[in-house]
Amino acid sequence: MRQEQGLEALVCGYTGKLTVSALSGLLLEDLKSCYCLISGNSENEQPVLLADLKIIPDSLNYDMFDQRIEFTVAGEILSDQFVPLIYTVQGDIFSFYGRCSTIAQVCGVDLYLSASYTGKKTDSVRQNFSVSVKRLFKTLEFS
Repeated sequence: MRQEQGLEALVCGYTGKLTVSALSGLLLEDLKSCYCLISGNSENEQPVLLADLKIIPDSLNYDMFDQRIEFTVAGEILSDQFVPLIYTVQGDIFSFYGRCSTIAQVCGVDLYLSASYTGKKTDSVRQNFSVSVKRLFKTLEFS
């Protein structure tokens, strides 16, 4: 299940009434240089970095109607020895992570990697992400 970290730390210095719009501004600033790590496990359960994807700056967008932030990360596959199992998207403070797979039928996965994830070393990968600002705002209200 997708997990978020750093949301409270992101808003702790904010002065004034926190709104969905204000939270989206903080998240946009935090995620503007984010990256995504895709990892697998070796035979002895040690994490192995498979891809390190950087944000495409022009892709960072806030959809006011749906109250979500969308962006795309891209990069190369660094290793083709193991299957992707975990992804982590890291902003300056805020991050989220979860389980991933290239196979759509796998249960308990938060992210199905796009068809651009071929699993072949040096191939280019593009992955889209979405962050529900409305849902994050609600978690702050109840914490």
